[in-house]
Amino acid sequence: MPELVTIDIQDHVAHVRLNRAEKMNALSWGMFDAIIAAGKSVAANKDIRAVVLSGEGRGFCAGLDLENFAGGGLDGDFFGEGRGGFWPNYYQQPAYVWKAVPVPVICALHGVAYGGGLQIAMGADIRLAQPNTKLSVMEIKWGLIPDMSASQTLRDLVRLDVAKELTFTGRVVEAEEALALGLVTRLEDDPVAAALEMARDIASRSPDAIALGKYLLDNAWHGDETEGLRLEEKLQGRIIAKGNQMEAVMSAMEGREASFAQRTINSFDDIKEL
Repeated sequence: MPELVTIDIQDHVAHVRLNRAEKMNALSWGMFDAIIAAGKSVAANKDIRAVVLSGEGRGFCAGLDLENFAGGGLDGDFFGEGRGGFWPNYYQQPAYVWKAVPVPVICALHGVAYGGGLQIAMGADIRLAQPNTKLSVMEIKWGLIPDMSASQTLRDLVRLDVAKELTFTGRVVEAEEALALGLVTRLEDDPVAAALEMARDIASRSPDAIALGKYLLDNAWHGDETEGLRLEEKLQGRIIAKGNQMEAVMSAMEGREASFAQRTINSFDDIKEL
């Protein structure tokens, strides 16, 4: 049986692919486990400086595989078997795990990104979409609310009234409208190629500055003004005049390609303790 999620690492870039093409990468229990494991794996690899997340086959991800969930999950024991009571819980982790990866995650979308598939895409830092991509906050179709971390990610992309309209109706949004609304970053005829090119560019920068930049923006964007300014100061103090920062300066002054060491940030938990 092929792996449900594959990881290919080249030149400090990890390409993570959802690999259940025959089901349009619909989310079974196995897919949940494999996506969570992939996110944790790339987060722990200090040689990785950028991640591209894509889907094999005709679409990025069609959402929940109801055949798999009908026998366990969409019932009164939804949070059984250790799936709830902690956050992000088991159902939220396939989307929210990408927020904890201390490098940028670029999601390449094509075909469809429905329901849980869209929530996984929203967990990434950047979304590049093929012009024919269709997106939907589809949970209302099944009488559900979006519960794979959309409360924390959709708010960063669209206005509150737009988020409510998409959540209440579950309507399918074409790529051009998704771009206008802010659901996707930009449109690309070949989003995987464009995402890999962007990832390689990011991987050529100081990995410490990239990691702390992601943490700063994710944590200061909705926070208190003074706390945000304090966080800027604290994070800058961690990297200024250190090895990778000095290499960025010297390589620019000498007109050569930078040679950065591994990032010094193991995980964002290290930063919280500063």
